[in-house]
Amino acid sequence: MSPAPLRICFLTYRGNPHCGGQGVYTRHITRELAALGHTVDVWSGQPYPHLDAGVTLREIPSLDLWNPDAFFRRPSFAELRDPINLVEWLTTITGGFPEPVTFTRRFARAYRDLPASDRYDIVHDNQSLGDGLLDMRKHVPVVATIHHPITVDRDIAYASATNGLKRLGVRRWYSFIPRQIRVAGQLDCLATVSHASAADIERDFGIDRKRIRVVENGVNLDIFHPQPAVERRSDVLISTISATAPLKGFRYLLEAFAAVRAIRPQLTLKVVGRDGHEATNRRILELGLRDAVQFTGTLSDVEIARAYAEATIAVVPSLYEGFGLPAAEAMACEVPVVSTSAGALPEVVGTDGTAGLLVPPASTESMAKSIAELLAAPDRRRAMGAAGRQRVQQLFAWRRAAERMVDIYRELIEGRQAC
Repeated sequence: MSPAPLRICFLTYRGNPHCGGQGVYTRHITRELAALGHTVDVWSGQPYPHLDAGVTLREIPSLDLWNPDAFFRRPSFAELRDPINLVEWLTTITGGFPEPVTFTRRFARAYRDLPASDRYDIVHDNQSLGDGLLDMRKHVPVVATIHHPITVDRDIAYASATNGLKRLGVRRWYSFIPRQIRVAGQLDCLATVSHASAADIERDFGIDRKRIRVVENGVNLDIFHPQPAVERRSDVLISTISATAPLKGFRYLLEAFAAVRAIRPQLTLKVVGRDGHEATNRRILELGLRDAVQFTGTLSDVEIARAYAEATIAVVPSLYEGFGLPAAEAMACEVPVVSTSAGALPEVVGTDGTAGLLVPPASTESMAKSIAELLAAPDRRRAMGAAGRQRVQQLFAWRRAAERMVDIYRELIEGRQAC
């Protein structure tokens, strides 16, 4: 007899479908969990995720202080009478980032008011790691996905800060990390998306490797696939990384692009997303690239797949990735990849030279050399594109990820000491 379907509570303190990977992960893993026959409720703070049929959204409103339409708004006195709102406001205006903590506290408070018939078999946290989860663990097993330890972001941001005041700001912003480490160590189990990330969590969080499960991300192959009707260009690089986060290494991509363009002046760079901050735009001008770099603004997945279909090479210049979904999505569209070897990217791209070329992180010279090498070899690009598509089909499926997560859920439910 088949095991009974589960009631799954999925938590994400932010569900933005267009910025960062949390919204992407939330949408796809919950869709597949529901397709397996389970009841899935997503509890989320703003911005809320896009979810598919069969998955229920339960909103947990925050003060939403980072909303671009009401940036850093001043809360009303009535709002600040709520102690959780007060903590969120005071921490934010003093340079901290409280959302993961305040979200889980709001959820724990809401859960206490649920009737017994609405309780869950499992709580799956999407890297909130706030102390409200410890209240939940008294009632139900809790597993958390850590895409990668946020200590990596902090350390790279700190190293990139140009003066003492900025370094102080970095320390203040990431002051939530010790609490996350403490909470992570008390949960029933942790999941992560790559073996590289698992090793880093063990090192930075002090978590026994036996308590960490690796469940790789998937790619939506219904959207990210070859498009033979779209003409592939021979002179377009594409990247979908943030132009503002030091972790993503955009400055090295710009410098490598400038070096290659010196010998291939027709080459252009398409960056999926909004343009960078003032320093990024200034660097583009310094390198003489104003007319060669195009920021697309926010695109839908369908539009991103179309952009991949037109592109010659996808470039992933990150200084660290816990998985590297942009590389996998490009490969699914038969685009050869030039990627750094940082974090889990070799696990996604595979053997150097098969589906893509791997270069050392922060090495402008190596990146430029590999880009130029592939631009000059159209037959090799086609072979790499086909190999990349095959690799993604074999290894990175959201249904497989959901099935693996269900195995973990049942393991924890049957014996909370299993991890």
